[in-house]
Formats: sequence, structure tokens, C-alpha cells
Amino acid sequence: MMSINIHEQFKLNNLGYSKEDLIKKAIFFIENGLDYEKHLGQFLMDWLDDRSFVSVQTSGTTGTPKLIYVEKKAMEASALATGIFFNLKPGDKSLLCMSAQYIAGKMMLVRALVLGLELDVIAPSATPLAANSNYYDFVAMVPMQVASSMEDLYRVKTIIIGGAKLDSKLSLQLQSLGIKAYETYGMTETVSHIAVKRIQDDFFKVLPDVTIKTDVRNCLIIDAPKISKEAIVTNDIVEIISDNAFKWLGRFDNVINSGGVKLFPEQIENKLQSKIENRYFISGMKDERLGQKVILVIESNSEFKVHDSVFEKLERFEIPKAIFFTEKFEETATNKINRKATLLKIGVV
Repeated sequence: MMSINIHEQFKLNNLGYSKEDLIKKAIFFIENGLDYEKHLGQFLMDWLDDRSFVSVQTSGTTGTPKLIYVEKKAMEASALATGIFFNLKPGDKSLLCMSAQYIAGKMMLVRALVLGLELDVIAPSATPLAANSNYYDFVAMVPMQVASSMEDLYRVKTIIIGGAKLDSKLSLQLQSLGIKAYETYGMTETVSHIAVKRIQDDFFKVLPDVTIKTDVRNCLIIDAPKISKEAIVTNDIVEIISDNAFKWLGRFDNVINSGGVKLFPEQIENKLQSKIENRYFISGMKDERLGQKVILVIESNSEFKVHDSVFEKLERFEIPKAIFFTEKFEETATNKINRKATLLKIGVV
């Protein structure tokens, strides 16, 4: 049996709760709430029951979405590590503006319960800070929410950004405003983030009690004994900077081998930031001479001319050899671009 304690300073939408009252509130959300409240209520029920684990849905970014089981002690440890890293204190104000159906939303709630934060919960939207005029000590958002909230970010002391790669244009905007913002690195299997980086830095720093190394593929291996009994082997190619820092280069399963040169689509995409207004991604396609050739896939309901000037920052071997258009990208359950499914849709794979 698992004994769950609720920090005495925890508040949900300005109200404090005993365990019994929080269970009643969870049941009310499940029976009467909107979709986001039902997900919130269901997670609260799962968190407050006697089991030592909760089931969590993966997003499907790197494979088929699936249910995995995460130990509650691991989630508590992750919350405590985040609290130490960001110096979060009981009574600090935080905002949950993502769905509690997935790990990022669940962990915002766990941090509040464990650390004694005062948590406001609102319906997920592109402009979460427009829901009220409150000031917050700690908020987690996806890049789309950040981009749509620039005028209101002065009300947030610290913001962590995850769920998708933060593009260089948005990063520069945040830096120009002097926003204290961090990009996160993590996945469902690591119980949300295990490393963060300031947006002005090039490397991620791991949280307390996390050690890192690489395998023969130069992919990151994470050893976080308080979160996972076994080391977590990722498909993320990294450069180890120090014992507690690494630079993310790209996904192993996305790497393009073109004429013997290994290319990282994510790095090419960064060079194209601000050059293409539509959503896009870089991938590889079979080629008899090169093995694989670089291609550009653009989301658009009509084809258009891509001028050579768009590729002026690219090295010769990085320039796409073909451009494909599709009206709508395939997406994961958390609205990230599903590259593989999109390539299948347009007949490239």
C-alpha cells in the first residue's frame, strides 16, 4: 500500500484540501467537469489511491502511443528535484495549463501536492495567461502557448518549456524580453524532465541525482535511480559537455546518411527558422547514388516556389534535393508533428 501525503500549504484554485476533501473534489470533476477537469479528477483519484504506481499515456512522439506504469515514489522524487533546481518554496504560485491526461500536466499537479504550491488549473488553450491577471512563480508551457503569450509573460517568474523543440526565433524573443525561461529535456519514461537548459545556453544541465553517459551510437543513457531502477537508453544523439551537462544534437532515428555524411534534420531545421512561414520538417529519402537524399516537407494546401535564398545558411550537402507539400501534417496525441506518419501519407517511406 502507498501512503500519499498532501503538503499542508497545497492549494487548488485558491482552496486547501484534506485528502478526503480532495477525493470528493476529484469525483465531482469526473462526474460533472469539462474534459480537462475529468482528466484532472481521474489523475487525482489515481494519485490518492493505495497503489504504488499510476498508469500514464505516452504521447507517441517516437513510437506508437502506449500505457506505461510509473511509480509514485519516482514522481515524488522528480517533483523534489525540480523544486531544488528552481528553488520552489511552499506557497509559491503555479499554473496548470496543460492536460492532466499526459505526464507534463500530471507532474505540475504532483509538484504542487508535494512542494506545497498554490496551483491554479485552467482549460488548456493557446493563450493560458489570458484566463486571469494573476502573477505566477512557476509555469510550464509548450512553445505554441509561449508564442501566443508574449505580452503577458512578465507575470511569470520562471517558465519551463517542453513538449516540442523551442525554435531559435522564439528563443531570441524571450531573451530580448529578459524572461527567465528554460527548455526541458525528458519523456514519459523519465517522469517528465530530467534536464533543463536556460534558453540562452547551448547545453542542458541534469537535475540532482541524475548521471549521464552515451552508448556506441553516441545516444544518451540516463541513470536516475530515484526515478527508474534501470538506466534509460534513449535515441537522442548528444555531446557530453561535463558530468552533468550535454548538448542535444538530434534523434538517432531521424539521422540522414547522405553520401557518407551524417546529417541531423533538427539542426538543418534550425537554420531554416524564419525562412519558411508554414510548418515544415527535414527528412531523408532513398537515393541510388547518395544512399539517402535530404528532402523538405512543407505543410500547405497548395504548392509554391521556394526560393534559393531560403537555403543560404545551409551547407551544400544540407540543401534539400526535393520538396514535398501536404495539406495537413499527421500529428501525435499531443499535437506534435508525426514525421513517420506524414512521410507514409505522402508516399515517401
